[in-house]
Amino acid sequence: MSVIADRLSAVRVLMRERGYDALIIPRADEYLGEYLPEHNERMLWVSGFTGSAGAIVVLAESAAIFVDGRYTVQVRNEVDPDLFAYHHLIDEPPIAWLCAALPAGSSVACDPRLHTLAWFRQSGAALASADLELAADSDNLIDRCWDDRPEPRVSPAVLLGEDYTGASSVQKRGNIAEAIVAKGADAALIFAPDSVSWLLNVRGTDIPCLPILQSFALLRADGKCTVFVDAGRLPEGLKEHIGPGVEFLPESEAEASLLACRGQRVLADPNSANAWTQLCLERGGAELVAAEDPVLMPKASKNDVEIEGARQAHLRDAVAEVRFLHWLDEEVAAGNMHDEATLADKLGSLREEGEHYRGPSFDTISAAGGNAAMCHYNHQNVEQPGSLSENSVYLVDSGGQYTDGTTDITRTVAIGDPGAEIRRMFTLVLKGHIALDQARFPRGTTGSQLDVLARQFLWREGCDFDHGTGHGVGAYLSVHEGPQRIAKAHNPFPLQPGMILSNEPGYYRDNEYGIRCENLVVVQPVSEDTETPMLGFEALTMVPFDRRLIDVALMTAEELAWLNDYHQQVHAAIAPRLEGAVLDWLNNATAAIAA
Repeated sequence: MSVIADRLSAVRVLMRERGYDALIIPRADEYLGEYLPEHNERMLWVSGFTGSAGAIVVLAESAAIFVDGRYTVQVRNEVDPDLFAYHHLIDEPPIAWLCAALPAGSSVACDPRLHTLAWFRQSGAALASADLELAADSDNLIDRCWDDRPEPRVSPAVLLGEDYTGASSVQKRGNIAEAIVAKGADAALIFAPDSVSWLLNVRGTDIPCLPILQSFALLRADGKCTVFVDAGRLPEGLKEHIGPGVEFLPESEAEASLLACRGQRVLADPNSANAWTQLCLERGGAELVAAEDPVLMPKASKNDVEIEGARQAHLRDAVAEVRFLHWLDEEVAAGNMHDEATLADKLGSLREEGEHYRGPSFDTISAAGGNAAMCHYNHQNVEQPGSLSENSVYLVDSGGQYTDGTTDITRTVAIGDPGAEIRRMFTLVLKGHIALDQARFPRGTTGSQLDVLARQFLWREGCDFDHGTGHGVGAYLSVHEGPQRIAKAHNPFPLQPGMILSNEPGYYRDNEYGIRCENLVVVQPVSEDTETPMLGFEALTMVPFDRRLIDVALMTAEELAWLNDYHQQVHAAIAPRLEGAVLDWLNNATAAIAA
């Protein structure tokens, strides 16, 4: 048997011992973050799937894997079809599938630390309607079977000064405490590690790409705070840095502390905090007040210091990106068709030369040819990285973590002459990018109301892309930050000044090519003297789009004016930082295009 088959067999033995007919394994850990430390990659361990989202259901004799549209190609390349059936995570969700697959009276196990309370209750009700039981088991079955599970990485957090954060931890805790009082609560569960990190003005180093302090906290209405965190993550000078009123306890004491909240009204977000913490609060006699994480919106709406930091980080990032694109053109012209790993390493090395650089904000998507059709392709997860080929395109989606900001950019690059079809599709994608960038909208507008602007030109041609158009981005925090989002799916959170988002429409043709045009933008007031005050987007990313991929005949005069104006902004911002052949390349790349 294969290694994966052996692991599934071990899990099934334990399932039988505990009386479970099914086990749900999400791609998540107890902090419910997107990026997982190696020791929490349970879904990868049991299946071999390297994607960043999905779920697995193990039954007594079979198993199924559920992924969204970003991974429909990748999952078939990585997961054995003899061991797993493939399903679409959105079109056929695991709970609905289980209701149809299991006989009445069956027991479905899950680890309540790996799911939100909302999921736990909704799934329990859905299963119950089919006479199935959802069993909460925090003694994780995968962990029990994972004999060579890596040890967690534990290292001291980084202290971030007010010259980067724009406000002290004492100020932030005071403001959030006022919000707790306004909700009529005695305390709030600050569950997300990036919320805790923002609140305390600290960053972590234990998870690649995600600089969060792995922890959660209880913030009380008087501003006092209890943080549950491994003591090894607490650096010297932390208490002086964050100010009075904060105590630190090991996570092993969290259950007792949560159970001790009897009689208190505790604000908790059922959609983002895990079920285990909230079930503990309820079991101890606390009253849960369902409300969004009170840190969520203040963290998402960056202050002036954070916005200026983002601008500066993007300028340094753009220098690295432009130097890379110049080098790439030179190498292709010389006939050096490098592989994806070499390309990613080169871009990474150029970023490392920038001031305040702290590492990548995610694994670089360095995708040549047909590999770019997989939205979240990772060359590190294949036996042989692809190489550039003539008359094709290369897609590179990458970003950096800087002490003053987080970046994320995608550029699609012509390798030789990709042909008329690819130029047409690239232009349709770029037109959508421009339409969204130019949007003007009143306060109260959500990202879901704007999403169609980026898709309209593809839709006219009967095409689409199966991912969101824009995600929120943190301030030296998660490159995928909520609650702001631009996507088809309804999002109730309005876009507010200071929110940073991506603008990244794309198009993908399986096994042939992929296209994406991505900038980061910040929401800003654009007009206060109109009848209705309006908001719009300010571009943070300052890197030219590949003019060789544009079919000018498909562009309107207004769109060409936008592109020429953007390229002038890029040149003005970046040219003073460059010299020699790289500057010559930028001059050419940003030259105006005639209508």
